[in-house]
Amino acid sequence: MLTIGQLAAYAGVTVRAVRHYHQIGLLPEPDRDASGYRRYGARAVVALIKIRTLANAGVPLSRIGEMLDADESAFAEAVQRIDAHLREEIARLEASRAQIARLAAGDSLALPPEVTAYLDRLREIGVSERIVEGERDGWILLTARWPDYVREIMPAKFAQLDDPQVVRLYRILSELVDGDPSDDDPRLAEAADIMAAGLAAHAETAGESDLGDVPHDDLPFHLLDALAVETDPRAQRMLELMRQRGWATWTRTERLPRRPHDPHR
Repeated sequence: MLTIGQLAAYAGVTVRAVRHYHQIGLLPEPDRDASGYRRYGARAVVALIKIRTLANAGVPLSRIGEMLDADESAFAEAVQRIDAHLREEIARLEASRAQIARLAAGDSLALPPEVTAYLDRLREIGVSERIVEGERDGWILLTARWPDYVREIMPAKFAQLDDPQVVRLYRILSELVDGDPSDDDPRLAEAADIMAAGLAAHAETAGESDLGDVPHDDLPFHLLDALAVETDPRAQRMLELMRQRGWATWTRTERLPRRPHDPHR
């Protein structure tokens, strides 16, 4: 006859596990002997080994009791149900692993490969990592709203990087975020001039894809502006400079009502 410690050691489980099986009714708890100890026989060892085997196979403890009492046909049916459940759980875990991998990849979180390639291209031309991170978060906002449209416009976005003025703009912005410029830094005005010129050129070119072509949905653009200001408060000054040049923002071709004697129009 075995003590609870000997029983646990023989079956390859812990004493705590044996006591838990007693509590939930999986393993009958024997009466105490004259010395006050609980003694376990061979049948208890066999039962505990079966419980351990089923638990290690992934069978929920709540199902083990019925499987121990089942005949061969019922046992096989229960195994099939548990196997199907495990397959579903494996699929869920694989999906979770894929999401974790995207988290580790950084830029690819919530973004299509076309956008991550664009972000890599920005790095190649020397754009500051802070600017790249801001672009990434902005594209996350847009992709959540217009996933198909974002993929469609990426070739045009790549083509813009062949424009020396666009490259100059990114370099100015990189210098600004990596430095400590004041609100009257002349590079802010230069960046605003380049952005305004780009918007004006787009407004004159019908049929080209750009963010400004998306109608009847202002929220993503408001979020883009808010994101820029939340990331770097100096973006508020850039918005002011864009308005001075006649544009509501830098994210779409939206002109402000014309005012008289405005030298920037």
